[in-house]
Amino acid sequence: MVAQARRWIGTPYHHQADVLGAGVDCGMLLVRVYVDTGIVPAFDPRPYSIQWHLHKDDERYLGAMMECSAEVETPEPGDMVVWKIGRAYAHGAIVIGWPLVVHAYRPEGMVVESDISLPSPLSENKNRRFFSPWRRS
Repeated sequence: MVAQARRWIGTPYHHQADVLGAGVDCGMLLVRVYVDTGIVPAFDPRPYSIQWHLHKDDERYLGAMMECSAEVETPEPGDMVVWKIGRAYAHGAIVIGWPLVVHAYRPEGMVVESDISLPSPLSENKNRRFFSPWRRS
């Protein structure tokens, strides 16, 4: 899972896209990595607004996590982390080895590997949850 996630590093950020090397957003990155490796059954959460989490309490992202995985206290490599941004959980990443994650991060403009222990908006946001796709609720 870690190797699959890292393949996407450098792919430009593009809302609702899911093409390796061409464009992807944080939600579709998780879909492509977990669905394409057969860990999670195929699904497509699109369409969704780029700012839905700022205007609605709809937990679309969190709901998708709960359908295909189980919440865990301590993440292992290949698990997912989601952060509450605005009014809902709306940003996700693949854990490489906590606190290292791979995510399509709009402020960076691409898929990057980030160390969440370093100062950043995500490291300061403690409103996060971890999920394991190998365990189901």
